[in-house]
Amino acid sequence: MYELLWLVPALPFAGFLILALIGRVPSARAAAAVGALSVGLSAALTLYIGYEYLVSPPEGGAFTQSLWQWISAGGLQVTAALRLDALSLLMAVVVTSVGFLIHLYSMRYMAGDDGLRRFFAYMNLFTASMLVLVLSDNLLFLYVGWEGVGLCSYLLIGFWYKERYNGYAARKAFIVTRVGDTLFAIGILVLFTGLGTMNIQELMTRATAEWAGSGLPTLAAALLLGGALGKSAQLPLQTWLPDAMAGPTPVSAFIHAATMVTAGVYLIARTHALFDLAPEVMSVVAVIGAATLLLASFSALVQKDIKRVLAYSTISQIGYMFLALGVGAPQAAMFHFMTHAFFKALLFLGAGAVILAMHHEQDMTKMGGLRKEMPFVFWTFLAGAASLSALPFVTAGYFSKDLILSLVWQSSFGAVLWVCGVAGAFLTALYTFRMVFLTFFGEGRKKTVEGPGVKMGLPLLALAALSIAGGFVETPEFFGGMGLFSNFLSPVFPLLQHAQEEPGWVLYAGAGAPVAGLAAAWLFYGRRKAVDAVEQPLGALRGFWFSGWGFDSAYDFIFVRPFLWLTSALRGEPVDRPFRWVEKLSGSLNTLFVRTQTGKVRWYATGITIGAVLALSAVLL
Repeated sequence: MYELLWLVPALPFAGFLILALIGRVPSARAAAAVGALSVGLSAALTLYIGYEYLVSPPEGGAFTQSLWQWISAGGLQVTAALRLDALSLLMAVVVTSVGFLIHLYSMRYMAGDDGLRRFFAYMNLFTASMLVLVLSDNLLFLYVGWEGVGLCSYLLIGFWYKERYNGYAARKAFIVTRVGDTLFAIGILVLFTGLGTMNIQELMTRATAEWAGSGLPTLAAALLLGGALGKSAQLPLQTWLPDAMAGPTPVSAFIHAATMVTAGVYLIARTHALFDLAPEVMSVVAVIGAATLLLASFSALVQKDIKRVLAYSTISQIGYMFLALGVGAPQAAMFHFMTHAFFKALLFLGAGAVILAMHHEQDMTKMGGLRKEMPFVFWTFLAGAASLSALPFVTAGYFSKDLILSLVWQSSFGAVLWVCGVAGAFLTALYTFRMVFLTFFGEGRKKTVEGPGVKMGLPLLALAALSIAGGFVETPEFFGGMGLFSNFLSPVFPLLQHAQEEPGWVLYAGAGAPVAGLAAAWLFYGRRKAVDAVEQPLGALRGFWFSGWGFDSAYDFIFVRPFLWLTSALRGEPVDRPFRWVEKLSGSLNTLFVRTQTGKVRWYATGITIGAVLALSAVLL
């Protein structure tokens, strides 16, 4: 059965080819069916392979399938190959299963859209690219999937391209993540140059044997971290994700829950042996995670757009995953990745149902009273909100977040990062139930249209069940000590070590922070009609948080404006007074270069000869 592994990414890619290359399909419904069915078949095959893996695991816990000899040039030998182990299987199951539910939901949500066939073609390519990323056994093939999800995110964020802002958001996502992608590419070159292979497992083995005690692991890990920061929207490359909400809501759900933003987490987890050799970089990962989860939580607390609240929430929850990775607990990071995929997909799809019913209104201050008009959406959304908030003992999010906080407490970082994590848990519950109270409670402000049908309702119900029950595969000692998840990942990561006993107050603080956040949300927003009345005392601080702590303004001043001023000067257009020197410099350079273009071939030949002599002299000397 393992020989069918290649079909897992091939099926959605085939769906993409059908939708992209065939000029016309019988109907929009047929196009949607092709898109959803191809991912559904991939999900079913992945689950069956997963069952085979559990009952009859391959020798050594991993199966490698070579597809074709890709590159053979000098010392570079790269085979396009897939690797199935516990980590890649987990990722593939989440990507295909959650992806299929989102595709099914999209059949109803996107019905009637003129670009329906294009939408499902992009979504299928997105799925296939992510599967290539998580199943690849070498970094170069992984990078193909990495760039594929970047391309698809650009296409899907700017899907409604006739709106100017949507195109801006798509370009922003592509350019900002390009910074990280460049660092990642350099990191791949450093690893290949130093270790002579692209195979991930061989790289980790050779790095442990040959690089121990040197500075090369720090350099390589730092470069890979740069790539992870861009894709996973962590400080300082987080600015693209809130604007990515310009895309259709199913796209937002897919990007946040199962594909692009989790790629960085997967990359660090997959190369954890390299990061173990670079403790300084591990410390940076933990600190960035802690800082990101707090900054994003404060920004989520003052947003009015329901999708932007969820966007900042994703940045914050990925911060928890980075925090776990930084303290050497990749199992906890992947556990939170799984539960986060369930409740974040649910919340985005629930928000999409609300937006659709509210005539595409996204401002929560213009909503209210929807729990009576949309009870099914309310209860499923509430399940996702409770899991995101990590309400204790009854939600999947509690068990994964509690595991992270427990391991952070036991780490060498001690109490400092643990306090950040607990504070983030309080803020998460506060902004999450602020969203719930503003959207579903109070008096209705706008007439709704019909609620979700079966195609939207079934994914909501399935994800709600997973958001509640999906965490019981890994529970703490006081709650039965279930270790199914960590045992499943034990062939890839060492078993979790609970060497120290937590003080009782640590346990109570971790469980009490979300409850306190819920109580605060009820106090501040449950009995008030307007969000401004509560948040007005924050004054300028509110605007600072609302703008994402000013990162966009800083980047605009440092990078965007000088670039635009330079291009204006080079085109001969007037520029602002502080940058008049750019205009003068570009004019002088233009005059100089024009004089070199005489049209006389003998002068060109003379220049080539002089350049060749100088180059040879430099080499010989």
